[in-house]
Amino acid sequence: MSGSLGRGCSRGGCRKKAVMTLTYIYADSVAVVGPLATFSEPHAYDLCEMHGDRLTVPNGWNVIRQERSATEAGPTDADLMAIADAVRETAAHVKDEVTGSVSPSKGQEIGRRGHLRAVPS
Repeated sequence: MSGSLGRGCSRGGCRKKAVMTLTYIYADSVAVVGPLATFSEPHAYDLCEMHGDRLTVPNGWNVIRQERSATEAGPTDADLMAIADAVRETAAHVKDEVTGSVSPSKGQEIGRRGHLRAVPS
């Protein structure tokens, strides 16, 4: 990518600007192609228009494509609110774990250390 801002296509040897992101849901045998993600994710592939449009998947897999809109400049207000709510919920849960208090949504959980939990019977 010479002189342009933004992320480049993940396909080897391609120097075009990425315009969409590809992710996989392995459990459901689905590939999802949508607008370029806000941040580069380690398990997602940013693709240019040509490679995104030419995408093929293994037999038995499905492709879900979210159409790109030239007028859509980014995430909607609803998308941003959903992300903010998820971040607040996660932060509250982490704070509860650090302080040792029990959050109302996990009233039955006594304590947590790593991946093990003590739950009253």
